[in-house]
Amino acid sequence: MLLDLVMIAGGLVALVLAGDALVKGAVNLSLRLGIPPLIVGLTVVAFGTSAPELIVSVQAVLSNVPSLALGNVVGSNTANILLVLGIPALIAAIPVARDLTRDYVIMLAASALFIGLAFTGSFGRWQALVLLGGLVLMLADCYLRAQRQRIGVDELEGAEPGMPGLKIAGFLLAGIVGLPFGAHFLVEGAVGVATVLGVSEAVIGLTLVAVGTSLPELATTVAAAIRREAGVALGNVLGSNVFNLLGIIGIAGLIGEIPVPAGMLRVDLWVMLGASALLGGFIWSRRDIGRAWGAVLLLLYATYVMVLFQA
Repeated sequence: MLLDLVMIAGGLVALVLAGDALVKGAVNLSLRLGIPPLIVGLTVVAFGTSAPELIVSVQAVLSNVPSLALGNVVGSNTANILLVLGIPALIAAIPVARDLTRDYVIMLAASALFIGLAFTGSFGRWQALVLLGGLVLMLADCYLRAQRQRIGVDELEGAEPGMPGLKIAGFLLAGIVGLPFGAHFLVEGAVGVATVLGVSEAVIGLTLVAVGTSLPELATTVAAAIRREAGVALGNVLGSNVFNLLGIIGIAGLIGEIPVPAGMLRVDLWVMLGASALLGGFIWSRRDIGRAWGAVLLLLYATYVMVLFQA
């Protein structure tokens, strides 16, 4: 058990550091090659920040624990709303200033598509292709809208104009090597903990692994809240949730079939959808997520986790 926990901790640290290095290296390489910042923001940064979830899910499928992959995605989406928004809201109110209605509707549509496909019993190749088709449509929509709102270099996370080529190569190498290394240890440790505690891999994926792979988003939003710029958190959560549902399971489903546990159909998918619906109240009313609501979100998440482990 102790060795498993050490493997999980080491894997999480490797994932966070390697994911950050990959984003920095990829962003600066793209800018060095002359790719517009707009395209970098829509592709490299969006995919790079979700690299921990992607690599963990792929590793779980390859390790023959596909329920861990599914739990990772569903649990991450729930944690992104209740935990990743709840903690920063305790530090500073998260304003809903800009119009995020369209992005929120896209997230709800992605959630509905995902849940509908889950009731087919598994995510195989055709379900994966449907999800990836939805991701392509979402990216196309983002591209067309972004044409009217150009992204500057100074708005890109990890952008350092003039970064030396050797430094860029070092970041890319650290990310490429570190991500699979961290994912391997995280998955192996998580399976070990599940065995010792007598709970399913899906539950470990919904909780421990999901929170672990959401650490980059959590760290970013907490830092933004400390700088009183917590408003950026909401847009990041919406985008991350869409990519988790459409991109990660889409890719993992092409590698191997992912059966959907019955318990997930009864409870966890609806908890994820309920958290998404709760967020809608703030989106439609443009009401700030203050400290009181932050405490409510955290209480809801803690209750959900306790129910999972007692089931």
